[in-house]
Amino acid sequence: MTPGVEITDGKTRFTVRSPHAEALTLCLFDGEPEQRVAMTRVGENWTAELPGALCGMGYGYRASGAWNPAAGQWFDPAKLLVDPYAIELDRPFTYDASLSVYGVDTAAIVPKAVIGLYEPATPAPPLFRHGGLIYELNVRGFTKLHPDVPEALRGTVAALAHPAVIAHLKRLHVSAVELMPVVAWIDERHLPPLGLSNAWGYNPVAMMALDPRLCPGGVAELRKTVAALRAEGIGVILDIVLNHSGESDVLGPVLSLRGLDDGAYAKASDGRLINDTGCGNTLDFGNPAVRQLALDSLRHFVRHCGVDGFRFDLAPILARSPGFAADAPIFAEIAADPLLADRVMIAEPWDVGPGGYQLGSFPPGWLEWNDRYRDDVRRFWKGEAGVDVLATRVAGSSDLFGKDCRSVNFLAAHDGFTLADTLAYEHRHNDANGEDNRDGHGENFSWNNGAEGVTEDPEVLARRSAFASTMLGTLFVSTGTIMLTAGDEFGRSQLGNNNAYAQDNAITWIDWEGRDRDLESFVFGLAAWRNERSSAFVRFSENGQWRRLDGAPMHPGDWEWPQTRGFSWEGPDYCLLIDRTGPNAGPA
Repeated sequence: MTPGVEITDGKTRFTVRSPHAEALTLCLFDGEPEQRVAMTRVGENWTAELPGALCGMGYGYRASGAWNPAAGQWFDPAKLLVDPYAIELDRPFTYDASLSVYGVDTAAIVPKAVIGLYEPATPAPPLFRHGGLIYELNVRGFTKLHPDVPEALRGTVAALAHPAVIAHLKRLHVSAVELMPVVAWIDERHLPPLGLSNAWGYNPVAMMALDPRLCPGGVAELRKTVAALRAEGIGVILDIVLNHSGESDVLGPVLSLRGLDDGAYAKASDGRLINDTGCGNTLDFGNPAVRQLALDSLRHFVRHCGVDGFRFDLAPILARSPGFAADAPIFAEIAADPLLADRVMIAEPWDVGPGGYQLGSFPPGWLEWNDRYRDDVRRFWKGEAGVDVLATRVAGSSDLFGKDCRSVNFLAAHDGFTLADTLAYEHRHNDANGEDNRDGHGENFSWNNGAEGVTEDPEVLARRSAFASTMLGTLFVSTGTIMLTAGDEFGRSQLGNNNAYAQDNAITWIDWEGRDRDLESFVFGLAAWRNERSSAFVRFSENGQWRRLDGAPMHPGDWEWPQTRGFSWEGPDYCLLIDRTGPNAGPA
């Protein structure tokens, strides 16, 4: 019996998993007062069936049983619990201290799941192909200040279907947009006292429910936007967070899984929550019910929204029980699923737990974010790495992936410095986050080109501009899939903040009016060049010649000599030039 809500034969059936509760109550909200219906246990699930198709009605659950958090028992009938299989919510999550206090009723502040009927579609094959360009964007920050998007649409998924947005994506020859989380999330409890809120969404509660702030039209809005982008040849990849939930550590709120089935969370031998995510808890993928919830979430977004695939945040968690295993069950289950087998799967191949760095360890066919590419490209142009290192990355990182390149090459991502800030800041400047500048990466392989931060010095600005063009040129001649984070093509800055997750303001809202149009035009040209020969970047050709800058063939000593300033490569489909003297990089 699959959890969730099913409407058939004029009846609405509710099913929820809670193996250790003493009683489950279905709570219906259709005006006042709240209606309560006792549920019946069926194995580890509880079920209730009501007459009528109750579309549009709000609902939640209350669970009764022991309250003993130290033993993983969080049953408090005063807490309204969101269905882990909820698909739409009537409001966003709002953090409140009462969510963690036993006996305080939370029905007034907890979102209600909304019952709906969702017509399945036959998903079309993914548009995205390996070697293409992925464009990572934050839905709200990307469109919040866009002058051509109607104000009522700004900050929403629907805004991505606006002709002005699509025109920009097409000039970049974007193969797929990668949407930072659009699933409903809650603020971390330390943010409200600081007057901050989570701007990125990497703190989900209900894994299938779209956040009403980003997608007020729910499933229909996402489905329509996906269709509009697909009609223009652009796929959609969802950044999915299945590694933890926003219920956080033992001081966190009781919102959903914690109050229904705390066994979903990984525990150490002494019962403590394992925190391999750095977010307070870790979902236990050794638990079949957790894997079922994850797989059902993926299936939902394919079946009902038509997405091309998924990028998995902290992906080693999917394969932990408790250690990482390259042959973990989840991989075979995805590969065998008729809805998921052909989808694009992208791993962020690290987490913060023991043995958490797993770059190159995911299954054949999976793409992986390659932070070694990011760091080595930065190190080379900063003058801290040799030509041999850069050539390995440009040629597809065969040291990590073999000849069949699965690398997602990027210069910058949402997490860390933007490309422009990499060239303008020696150090992070995260004071706005309220953590005394202790958060975020300490080592960014960045350099400020002569002045820290904002400057009007023309020489400094010229150096920064030259390096930005050069590094983008390096990216566009690299074998593998490439990824741009929205705005890096025209000099987006976060004023040195390399951990801007809590900045729902001008720090993360893209400044369309002030963008560097010369750099943007340059990148449009790179994108057109690469798009004309995109198939050549799937795998690095063995039929080519590496040459020194003077035209002579490269020899082992040239690769190893620290003073070698660059190289060229002449292949059957294209030629490239890397010259640190200039600096200069790109198609030759």
